[in-house]
Amino acid sequence: MQNTKDGLRRATHIFEAAVWHYAVQVTCRCGHSAKFHAASLWWRFERKGWSDNFRDATRHFWCRQCAARIGRRVQPLRLETVAWEKGVIELEMPDIREWKRAMRRFRT
Repeated sequence: MQNTKDGLRRATHIFEAAVWHYAVQVTCRCGHSAKFHAASLWWRFERKGWSDNFRDATRHFWCRQCAARIGRRVQPLRLETVAWEKGVIELEMPDIREWKRAMRRFRT
């Protein structure tokens, strides 16, 4: 977690975005973007054993439009938190016990 100059907290990990009820937006250099449900995205990273730090997580995403045009995978330009809204991409959600266990670890 980072604080901005205004004193607002800014998520630096996917789990923090999930706890604070944000969505995660992945943006490519071509301008294409996708919004993911943060809790389901965190669970995918947790199961795979990947770091959920935004900086590290960018290497696990790639733009399908650029891949079709160029012929190779292109990593996104940035990951950022955005307000959650209907229509975000939802992956498999964590079991309620797993989610509560992670919340307890986060709060301590």
